[in-house]
This record gives sequence, C-alpha cells and structure tokens, in this order.
Amino acid sequence: MEHVILVDGEDNELGLEEKFSAHRHPAKLHRAFSVYVFNDKGQLLIQKRNHEKKTWPGFWSNSCCSHPRPNELVASAAQRRIQEELGFTCEVKFLFRLQYKAQFDADWGEHEFLHALLGHYDGSVNPDLSEVEEFAFVDLDVLQDDMKATPQKYTPWLKICLPRVLAHTRKA
Repeated sequence: MEHVILVDGEDNELGLEEKFSAHRHPAKLHRAFSVYVFNDKGQLLIQKRNHEKKTWPGFWSNSCCSHPRPNELVASAAQRRIQEELGFTCEVKFLFRLQYKAQFDADWGEHEFLHALLGHYDGSVNPDLSEVEEFAFVDLDVLQDDMKATPQKYTPWLKICLPRVLAHTRKA
C-alpha cells in the first residue's frame, strides 16, 4: 500500500495517508513534486498520462510527477520516479514550491504542496507504458500555444507551474 505525506500550509509533516484515500474528494493536502526536464535544444519533455490513471487519465503533463515516500528527500524521490516512469536518470535542481487544489470529478482531486524541480537530459526515453502512454520533447512556444488553444488536454498542475518554471529558468 502506497502512502503520501500529509502536510500543513507550510509543508510541515502531519502524518501519512493511503495515496488513493488522500486523493478522494475532499482531497487532503499532501507533499508532491513535479519535474521539468529540458534537453539541449531547450525543449521540454512532456508525457501523456496512462488512461488507467484515476486522476487526469490521458492528459498531457510535465516530464514526471509523483509523491515522496516517508523519510525520502524530494530530490531523491524525483530521481527514483524519473527512472521508474521514463527509464533514465538525471540530476534535478529545486526551483520553487507552491500549493494548489484541483478537482478532477465528483470523486477525485488533488490538493498538493508541490515542489517544482528542473532536470536536463538528452538521451533516449524508455517509458513504463503502465504510467506513460506517449512522450515528446516539445518546443516551448508550440506547447504554450497548444495549451492556450486546447487547455482541456493538459493537467492543471502543468498549466499552473509552467509559467513559473519558465520564469525561474530565464533567471538562471
């Protein structure tokens, strides 16, 4: 059984909750991460979530997102999930944290204290098809235009985080 770390509004740990239970309406605030992996061309790796996912199945999202395990550092959890979901490893760098809430349907939603991380990778991607249906390295202008034209194809956390990720990467 997989658990998530429940947190308060300052990201202080409050306890554990079974993962699916924490995502049932009303979703409980828990720690999560989203990784944004870019290649040398400045393209972002995005993935289409498997249609079997309980929340946002078949939606396009950022490179990798998940939850750290109890007593696991966020950066270590991110590297673990990149390997498990995408079949490669890369270093990750902390960008920012934010809290958001999104309702998927009457039963499922998100309420996350999210850690955004940046990675770089230029090799082959070998996704776990039970997690990732498709993937692509995309030019940012193409992605942003498509997100404006068809926002219903994208996860809420990608739409919330991407502008801040880009602002942080432009400063670096």
